[in-house]
Amino acid sequence: MAVNPWHEVNIGFEKPNIIQAIIEIPTGSKAKYELDKASGLLRLDRVLYSSVNYPANYGFIPQTLDEDGDPLDILVLSQITIQPLCIVKAKVIGVMRMIDTGEADDKIIAVAANDVSVSHVNSLDQLPPHFMLELKNFFEDYKKLQNKEVLVDGFQGLDTAISIIEKAIASYQSTYKNK
Repeated sequence: MAVNPWHEVNIGFEKPNIIQAIIEIPTGSKAKYELDKASGLLRLDRVLYSSVNYPANYGFIPQTLDEDGDPLDILVLSQITIQPLCIVKAKVIGVMRMIDTGEADDKIIAVAANDVSVSHVNSLDQLPPHFMLELKNFFEDYKKLQNKEVLVDGFQGLDTAISIIEKAIASYQSTYKNK
């Protein structure tokens, strides 16, 4: 029986600043993989409709529940392409606030804690400004050819990201652990 990474991988003992992330989509991919919540396996949701590729490793934070009913999303910056279903120790540095088809869909932004090329980064303002524009552009454009609207509502720092993570942990615990 496969382990369900959403429910059975620990979020990490240094939470909420340093957490474990599960990668679904590697940097540079055109495939949109999503966790099959029942089995814990990855499912190909779709191939992106637009000529764009994911600008960062994309996944979720285990044992969290976001407002959309899914685990909380995370972007993990690294010099390498991280394989799907890999567990990555990630240092949280901020959040991209986003509205996807009318619903809040925040993306936590982190750096791979065990990647010396990025582990020194502690805040969003240490990232190249052009990279921040690339993130915003990707998420605002990647669903346009599906006639869906995504609005990046801005970037916020570590304190906001920590608050969002803590809320998602509490939501997960009240939904899944207290039954």
